[in-house]
Amino acid sequence: MKHIFHIFLLFLFLSYSKIVFAIPDSFADLVESLSPSVVSIASTTVVRDTSQDQIPRFPEGSPFDEFFKEYFDREQKRSPSQRPMVGLGSGFIIDKSGIIVTNNHVIEGADEITVILSDQKEFSAELLGRDPKADLAVLKINPEETSLNAVNWGNSDAMRVGDWTIAIGNPLGLGGSVTTGIVSAISRDIGGGPYVKFIQTDASINRGNSGGPLFNVEGEVIGINSAIISPTGGSIGLGFAIPSNSAKKIIQQLKDFGRTKRGWLGVQIQPVSNDFAESLGLPDEKGAFVSNVNPEGPSKKAGLEAGDVILRFNDIEIVKMIDLPRVVAESDVGSIATVEIWRKNKIIKIEVKLGELPEETYVERKEKVETDDTEITSLGISIRKTKNNEGVIVTKIYNDDSKLILEDIITEINREKISNPKSFQSLVDKIQKTGRSSLLLKIIRDQESLWITIKFKDN
Repeated sequence: MKHIFHIFLLFLFLSYSKIVFAIPDSFADLVESLSPSVVSIASTTVVRDTSQDQIPRFPEGSPFDEFFKEYFDREQKRSPSQRPMVGLGSGFIIDKSGIIVTNNHVIEGADEITVILSDQKEFSAELLGRDPKADLAVLKINPEETSLNAVNWGNSDAMRVGDWTIAIGNPLGLGGSVTTGIVSAISRDIGGGPYVKFIQTDASINRGNSGGPLFNVEGEVIGINSAIISPTGGSIGLGFAIPSNSAKKIIQQLKDFGRTKRGWLGVQIQPVSNDFAESLGLPDEKGAFVSNVNPEGPSKKAGLEAGDVILRFNDIEIVKMIDLPRVVAESDVGSIATVEIWRKNKIIKIEVKLGELPEETYVERKEKVETDDTEITSLGISIRKTKNNEGVIVTKIYNDDSKLILEDIITEINREKISNPKSFQSLVDKIQKTGRSSLLLKIIRDQESLWITIKFKDN
């Protein structure tokens, strides 16, 4: 009996040891190695105030003209027509050359994007491409002499409910915050579009975590934190991440082409209801019912018909209608897909050469053109020519007292029209030699013409 009791105790000890072994003592070493690859992202949007009053018009030579001009100049200086709004989010480095991934909603509409590393170094970022439907964006910074740490991708398909997750990001602008949890569910549909099924996690995710990585315990990115469900706006343990296996192909295309190339069948579909299944002789409600076929699409050429039910696509079972757009979109454009359909009580297999889903291009790739700015030292500004050679654009301002703002277009000096930086410089030098202390400039700002004065720096 005593021997049996000892065996029982040993069994309990081994079972307990296995449980303890499954729970890490600490994630500190792992987090320390991963944190430098996670960045904060500040997106600045210039909001233009078009509600400001315009200068009343008076007859030429009127004594009120100068009075009101000085008053409105003063008011515009006090209340500029352009106000910056800054949004904060997260991202992570996928390539040491400076390639960064984040959510589209973090940078959407931004006029300037700044990437802040874990050591607080800041870099201006270029938007390489974005995909609103998948809520992904790819940025590029020039790290110069700074050495960057890049993440490794993990296999999101290998994650199971109950696996550990680690989220690192910039919640509420705090920067470098770490939370842990588990995978609560996989392939979760939260109405975020037809092309992504999310990983659900209870790792705390708050505003500002968007675009940050979700790691597994091997330190690999298995998701991109994108959304929460909360009645209060704060974390209640319902966080959602785009799976890495869904994101990798999109990210590569955004990096290479500036847009996503999705496969296209060219059919309209709807769910297979119980009534539909019974009427068509189907054993269950699985599949996607083809309600219409685009006459110019790939499916029409391959022989698909309205009334068909798509059961499988490339050996992937279509359990629900919403499964089909995702698996088609993830397929390569121009590839041959095998589509299994139900038609007139028979299963038929049809091969379709996939087209490219017609979509809007959100980032136009342009060849970089070197622009030569001309510094006007006497006025404390830099300028460059306009595209139509009608005036000059203000590109830099060195004088804090200047009434000019960036992107103002100067078209006249003291009622003399100017066409390019050379004529601007020549006229400024000519007027300065007369001993005058200031200039009267006609400018275009927010598509409105304004008159302002600017003093020479020496006066």
